[in-house]
Amino acid sequence: MITYITGMDRDQKITERKIIRADESLRNAEMNLVTVYPQARFQTIRGFGGAFTDAAGYVYSRMDEKDRQDVIRTYFDPSEMGYAWGRTSIDSCDFSTEMYAADNDPEDIGLEHMDYARGEKYILPMLRDAEKAAGHPLQMMLTPWTPPAWMKTNGSRVHGGSLRPEFAPLWAEYICRYALHCIETGMDVRLLSVQNEPNAVQTWDSCVYTGEQEREFIRRHLLPALQRSGLDRRLDLLIWDHNKERAQDRALEVMNDDFMKAAVGGVAFHWYAGDHFENLEMTARSFPGKRLVFTEGCVEHSIWGTGAELTGAVKYAHEYIGDLNAGADTLIDWNLLLDEKGGPNHVGNYCDAPMMYDTAERRLHKKLSLDYIGHFSRHIRPGAVRLGVSRFSDRIEATAAQNPDGSVAAVLLNPGKTEERLTLRIEGNCYPVSLPAGGIMTCVLNAEG
Repeated sequence: MITYITGMDRDQKITERKIIRADESLRNAEMNLVTVYPQARFQTIRGFGGAFTDAAGYVYSRMDEKDRQDVIRTYFDPSEMGYAWGRTSIDSCDFSTEMYAADNDPEDIGLEHMDYARGEKYILPMLRDAEKAAGHPLQMMLTPWTPPAWMKTNGSRVHGGSLRPEFAPLWAEYICRYALHCIETGMDVRLLSVQNEPNAVQTWDSCVYTGEQEREFIRRHLLPALQRSGLDRRLDLLIWDHNKERAQDRALEVMNDDFMKAAVGGVAFHWYAGDHFENLEMTARSFPGKRLVFTEGCVEHSIWGTGAELTGAVKYAHEYIGDLNAGADTLIDWNLLLDEKGGPNHVGNYCDAPMMYDTAERRLHKKLSLDYIGHFSRHIRPGAVRLGVSRFSDRIEATAAQNPDGSVAAVLLNPGKTEERLTLRIEGNCYPVSLPAGGIMTCVLNAEG
């Protein structure tokens, strides 16, 4: 068994640390066990990724070529983190250098003058480089933060407001045209959510939908538009795309009959309101076969400050373990890259990203969170199946999956402040493990054992 360890010592990179051999003396151990059960099989994991925001693309455009190559190789090279997914916004979001829309003309009710150039300016060059490094098109998710201001009740892209009912058919058509254009550029669009954070009135691009409004927009407008364009056969439509604490509520409101259950592909969620992994589990049980997709999380400067690297890294690992164990099949982080301030962001809503570039010093910083996320994405490959795990204490968090090549990857997290010693048990073999305080470990057992 090969182990990869990252701990509180920042110099402990994700490298092959040592080989732990099965200890026959531990075969009958009962104490301090973490057991992986390959016969207990759950969801197929589609993969991991991050968001190609306007902000990330802008920072990327200002970097030296060497640093750009480092960013892309680290995230997307199959021998590195191997990201397979991306998310980007339909028109601007808060992590844009400015607000923009493909059509700001209230007289253009035929959408004849949609112009996608501003949205593509920084995002497409970064995406093209990522796909070249990956060796294949990335699977992409599209999300609108708001309709154009002229389609909304408050006449503004910001401060919430709602979609004006008379513009619902046009907005559905707008979304589909945007998606079709992305596909025409070569983007492999696989996921579409109805609205980012539909329960939040924000100082940035935002729009509010109740459960009833989201359901009826899908039923009467968006689904027919998707069907007319053929997009319904290509992508999964996700609802909610907001914090987990009401994921089950929104799913029950929207998928309230057989028609809507067939129309909706799954539920997207964020992490900002806390764990609520039980809510995801309930949603998975209530709607078997529907996807659960983590679509956004970040270490917000307004809450965590700017120097909490270990705290942020452990938060990522805790989230990914909890989401996977609750049934999530895809995990997409927020901004792939930001500047030294945690932006640009057109309302100053700054946060950390796993990689940040100091534009003054022209230096790339790789955060500890990058290593912790890598413990999952490097070793749990697209097509892996989550396995059952049993652990002796909540002092250790754990998840495991079997990859398409037959190898098993078990990720263990010690969120506490003291070292934990345990025995990892799989198929009768027992491996002694020591996990440092705040540390994370991935143990990989190849198909031959």
